[in-house]
Amino acid sequence: MIKLAKIISTFFGVGLFPLAPGTVASLVVVFLYRFLFYQISWPIYLLLFLIIFFLGTYTSSVYARALNLKDPGKIVIDEVAGQWLALFFLNPDWKWLGACFILFRFFDIIKPLGIKKLENLPYGWGIMADDVGTGVAVNLLLQIARVFLR
Repeated sequence: MIKLAKIISTFFGVGLFPLAPGTVASLVVVFLYRFLFYQISWPIYLLLFLIIFFLGTYTSSVYARALNLKDPGKIVIDEVAGQWLALFFLNPDWKWLGACFILFRFFDIIKPLGIKKLENLPYGWGIMADDVGTGVAVNLLLQIARVFLR
């Protein structure tokens, strides 16, 4: 089970990238969205998010415990879930995707609006929750910007 948890929680090995694995994982999600997932209906998009979230919560718990670490940098399924949510309903134009990617990474680093407190949740919940909170915040900002920049 630990091997499968490693595969999923590292997003098929992206988390093993030697430099900025979370940033690389977020970038992969942006490209997947641009070339594949922006076309799917919103209920399916949210269903896929829920699968990523719950599978990520479980597998990151298993893998973090195996490594005896609270939130290992190798675990990037949390960035995948958060970036996925940040992209929800976003125009697949590169300017919006770039803004989404930059804002998500920035917010993921500074963790504003009480998002940092979400890390205190136990095990995989804490690993996943701060990135999901970041994804929600970024998506809301971009949806507001989209309304005002029409």
